[in-house]
Amino acid sequence: MSEATPAKSVLIIGAGIAGLCAGVYAAMNGYRTTILEMHTQAGGLCTSWRRRGYTIDGCIHWLVGSGPANPMHRWWQEVGLTQNRRFVDHEIYQIFQDRQGRTLTLYTDPDRLEKHLLELAPQDAAVIREFIGGLRFAVAFKPPMGDRSGLSGLLDGARFMLFLLPRMRTFQKWMKTDMRSLAERFSDPLIRRALKEMWFDDFSAFFMLMTFGWLQRKEAGYPIGGSLPMIHAVEERFRSLGGELRFGARVEKILVENNRAVGARLADGSELRADFVISAADGHATIYDMLEGRFVDEKVEEPYKSWKPFPPLVFIGMGVNRTFNDLPGTVTGLSFDLAEPVSIGGKTLTALPVHIYNFDPTLAPAGKTMLTVAIDGDYDYWKRLSEDRAAYEGEKSAIGETLVGCLEQRWPGISRQVEVVDVSTPLTFERYTGNWKGSFEGWLMTAENGMTPMKKTLPGLSNFYMVGQWVQPGGGLPAGVQSAREVLSALCKADGKPFKTFI
Repeated sequence: MSEATPAKSVLIIGAGIAGLCAGVYAAMNGYRTTILEMHTQAGGLCTSWRRRGYTIDGCIHWLVGSGPANPMHRWWQEVGLTQNRRFVDHEIYQIFQDRQGRTLTLYTDPDRLEKHLLELAPQDAAVIREFIGGLRFAVAFKPPMGDRSGLSGLLDGARFMLFLLPRMRTFQKWMKTDMRSLAERFSDPLIRRALKEMWFDDFSAFFMLMTFGWLQRKEAGYPIGGSLPMIHAVEERFRSLGGELRFGARVEKILVENNRAVGARLADGSELRADFVISAADGHATIYDMLEGRFVDEKVEEPYKSWKPFPPLVFIGMGVNRTFNDLPGTVTGLSFDLAEPVSIGGKTLTALPVHIYNFDPTLAPAGKTMLTVAIDGDYDYWKRLSEDRAAYEGEKSAIGETLVGCLEQRWPGISRQVEVVDVSTPLTFERYTGNWKGSFEGWLMTAENGMTPMKKTLPGLSNFYMVGQWVQPGGGLPAGVQSAREVLSALCKADGKPFKTFI
């Protein structure tokens, strides 16, 4: 009796959400799968860390697919992420307050938001109603996803086209509208400021509307416990399927023979061989460092030359001996005007956005609360500053003191209640994740590139794939699971075997 043919092997670079999901799907389909991670734990940008009893979460605000009505929910179940997890569906996206005592509350319900905006700024009634019409369109916008085939897949596609065709002009209008131009259509200064602050200027308004649509349909909830419990769940799922995960394994080169990826060389000089290689690492490092720029064409290079990545961040976590029970839970927090502008890491702030985790008691000791502040950073500023370690650390300390002073303006006496201040810079993100210029996600979804398809292979290189936020505009956790699923389906097809999934 002849011996069975050994299973083919897959080597995955990076144990962020995309790498872990790719590992799950590879192992699920019978491949001997190893994930190489340079850090000491999985998660990549989807992470959190502990400081004196507080948990600072550096990632999750909402998870598209948290609710069973969203097609992505099935994918999260496949990789083991949503099982036994409690989600909170907020009714408010963000609250804005100005120095005149006015408050703007961005409700996720279009009807409630319309009423509030018209009361706040009746002079903007026409553009408010147009904006709310866009939100209602987004709530009804449910494109088919997944791999439903046959009659059911055809029916899903037909239903969506029947919905979209008479509304194509509406879809195209919002796709081509960026947040800057939308904000400037409002005369009310608080609404204008809110729309500019909540998303990036170049961000396509359509994707902002889509976010509100997911939130309103309760398909994008916040997972109690934050990022790391979700990562641990997917990691456990991967290991349960027989996958191997190696930490402290920094990949320096992807091994190529006869234009075929055959493995990886680590920083310690050791080499690992595999039948297929998948990079879930930073896109720029993968293409231009690990592969030395050998497998590129104009289409591969265009994003790195002309697209805008999400900016790097200065990210501050603060543990406070206070409950904030008087404030409602929100998706992204409260933003209030400052008495005067302040400088944070080379950037000037006139308002302070604070994410108050009063809805997640697992992030702080009893009776206390975790706050975070995320501010656009200047990578070059921090890179120059890092040449003088004392100056770098001094700037971080100064930022902490400045922000505590800012909080004092909104909550007098809070400075005595702040127990933890932790400051991360763009170089922190770069050091732990390898992300290009410290970006906290991949490509920004703009009016120009938002629907641009990106290949997950490189020209002239076989047996190689890329997954994650650098092969799909928008980034985030959905790009991780979606690209992983697509790549493993393509890999299985190229390998002559059916792609299968199970929960």
